[in-house]
Amino acid sequence: MKTLFELRPIFSALMRNKLGPVLVAMQVALSLAILANAIYIVNLRLDVAARPSGIGDELEVFRTHISNQVLGGHEDQVALQKREADTIRAVPGVVSVARVSSFPVSRSGSNTSVSVDRKQEVPTAVTGMYVSADSLVKSWKLRLIEGKDFQPDDYVELNPNVSNDFVKKVIVSKALAEKLFPGQTSYVGKEYFFGTGSNANGVTIVGVVETLQTSGAQAGQRGELSTILPARLSGQIYDGYTVRAEPGQRDRVMKEVEEALRKASATPIYVKAKSVEEFRADRYRSEKGLAWMLLAVSALLVVVTASGIVGMSTLWVAQRRKQIGIRRALGARRIDVLAYFIAENWLITTFGIAFGIALAVGLNHVLVGQFELPKLPVSYLLLSPLVFWLLGVLAVYAPAWRAASISPATATRGV
Repeated sequence: MKTLFELRPIFSALMRNKLGPVLVAMQVALSLAILANAIYIVNLRLDVAARPSGIGDELEVFRTHISNQVLGGHEDQVALQKREADTIRAVPGVVSVARVSSFPVSRSGSNTSVSVDRKQEVPTAVTGMYVSADSLVKSWKLRLIEGKDFQPDDYVELNPNVSNDFVKKVIVSKALAEKLFPGQTSYVGKEYFFGTGSNANGVTIVGVVETLQTSGAQAGQRGELSTILPARLSGQIYDGYTVRAEPGQRDRVMKEVEEALRKASATPIYVKAKSVEEFRADRYRSEKGLAWMLLAVSALLVVVTASGIVGMSTLWVAQRRKQIGIRRALGARRIDVLAYFIAENWLITTFGIAFGIALAVGLNHVLVGQFELPKLPVSYLLLSPLVFWLLGVLAVYAPAWRAASISPATATRGV
């Protein structure tokens, strides 16, 4: 008797009743295509959410926003800013304070175009701007990989509402330096321009930090194109202070800083402190929500596919009950019957996987074109078939075991 492990008779049997196998194979193909792309998107989103902001020891850092800032002229505002910084600095547990125009991952900040030549018609990049009168390298523990921090005489006091003066020196993120000067290995001393044309302001790079996300924290390289400008600005109602607290003291310091600023103000003010954790949670809420939704859809697809295989196998066992009994009576062992149904399902699953891989690549091509996603890695196309082969074996095992357990006498009764 020919062994039941031979695939040709199994394939021939499937071809006599094509509808069921084709439907299951299509279900496997569709599930694989969606699952591979969904899991890839989930990993991309979670990787984006987990990216380092550039701030060292994030759990020690928070931002305090004060909404009373346009009081008096330039000199009055500068004096008020210094008093506020002194008030914050006096709170026990404060390590450093810096007034800054925006904050990484906060979704509140300014961006501007930059170029390497005033004659350019199209800017080279768009950079996030962090304008600060104090050392952000110190307050944020940024990692300088080239150059140095600003010196005291690099800082300027500006009122952008009445003056066109601009800073002369900047610190940039590594990503921005590489974008501006591709192929270079050293960036300190290089000049670039804010804007284009004859009125573009030229600046010189004095330092490069390894990582500094923009306030928008966009996915990809765009979220790391950042510039630090050494200036104290007046007339800016949205600026605030970044504060670094001693380890383990952040939550207490946040509350006491708010209270100290309210008490020190001669007029009622709105003060709100917010940690890096809170900024991250707000910024990446949609990414994590999408990830959970895609994971739920993926799990549902796996369950539906497994249910389809179980249902199909159960139906076939019922339809072939007498056939199985005859084979058992002719000497087929339980393991032979079990192997037959597993091999049959393996064939169907393999056809579905082959079509599913092509469908996954096609779906990814559409996603790349529409949403600028990276191409699906080959590893996902190699691992997904293993998942569905395993799923097919597990799903068919119970119906196949029931088939193998059919008694020849019972199955052939009435034949």
